[in-house]
Formats: sequence, structure tokens, C-alpha cells
Amino acid sequence: QVQLVESGGGLVQPGRSLRLSCAASGSMFGFNAMGWYRQAPGKQRELLAAITTAGSTKYADSVKGRFTISRDNAKNTVYLQMNSLKPEDTAVYYCAYGPTWNKFDSWGQGTQVTVSL
Repeated sequence: QVQLVESGGGLVQPGRSLRLSCAASGSMFGFNAMGWYRQAPGKQRELLAAITTAGSTKYADSVKGRFTISRDNAKNTVYLQMNSLKPEDTAVYYCAYGPTWNKFDSWGQGTQVTVSL
């Protein structure tokens, strides 16, 4: 069982930046993947970015070039740097963990990001 705790959400103006963090604890695979999803009201949960312990990454087209995922394996922490934020980025952001990025099986509680004037 892996526990995930997100932090860093909040209210930000359009065009500004925000960094989310997610700390993992518990029984983790030596090789694993962590990722960030988001879900806006009335929409499906969307995978934004994922990263493996080896550092391989993938991004959704909607955030490519604006968002950057990174991780500190020593701290079991994954980050999401979000730049040039837009109102349409407003959503609850969730951290995820799994043996691969096609098999996420643990989720954080979510952190709200609101982009507005």
C-alpha cells in the first residue's frame, strides 16, 4: 500500500506559475512510475504527465511545453511545475503511483488549482 499526499495547490492569476508536490510513502517498487492527473467539473480525469524512476517522461498534448514533471527518488517525491497557467487549467490535481505508467493503482486525495483574476 502506497500513500500519496499532494501539496502546492491554490489560486493563481492567468499567466503565472505554480508547483505541485506529491510525497509517497509505504511499500514501493524499486522501479515505479508516478504521475499527475486532473479533473475539472463535468469532465473526465485526464493524465497530464508521468515519470518513471529512471527519469522517462510523457506528457499530454494539452500541457506539453508548459508543464514539467520531475521527481526526487531519494525523497519519493514527484513535482509538477506549471507555467503559463490558463483558466482552463482550473481543476483538482491528483498524484498517482504504480508499477508502470499504464498501471497506476494508488491515488492522492487531490489538490485544487484555480486559475483566475
